Amino acid sequence: MNWGNFSKTSKAYIVAAALLVGILAWAFLHATILTHGLNRADLAGKENSQELEVKDIILTETREGIKYWEIYGETGSYDSSSKVAILNRTIGNFYKDNDIAMSYEAQSGSYNEISNTITLTQDVFIALKDNTTLKCDKLVWQGSDKDVIGEGNVIINRNNELISTGNKIIINSDYSHFKLIGKTQSKVYDKKHKNKENK
Repeated sequence: MNWGNFSKTSKAYIVAAALLVGILAWAFLHATILTHGLNRADLAGKENSQELEVKDIILTETREGIKYWEIYGETGSYDSSSKVAILNRTIGNFYKDNDIAMSYEAQSGSYNEISNTITLTQDVFIALKDNTTLKCDKLVWQGSDKDVIGEGNVIINRNNELISTGNKIIINSDYSHFKLIGKTQSKVYDKKHKNKENK
């Protein structure tokens, strides 16, 4: 083929097509250089992740007819990439043998689907089955067969007869015993003595 045999219009189209191919090739090479250090899986994960915001959210775990826990939040969000639900103004229960063993409320809480961990923070208040109450800054539940850990400004009140404070508390998985750690202090009150004082 002879270049001279093409009309001016054909020559213009050929030049434009060549320029377009050149620009596309340059853009592809430039993009390859810029994204060389990025992991395709990371990019796909971020692009496909979604965050869902909801009101009146309830999460629960029940297996083979046995309930392990439930948590309610007035508002909340769920991030599909991290698989973490964040809840605000929460209340809920932990169960043992399908019976409520420990109830709680807190200003905020989270549930990590991967580690199966519930974390409560801000004004955490716990009520155990034996009328023992507990306040702390943070409480972490990591499974029905693991100890529950409370940290920060721990205050335990057992029937207004025993009030103990400390930095950390470990509650066994049956919710029947606890261990107080760090700068602990306990006060024992005699109900009969208190009644006499009130008369």
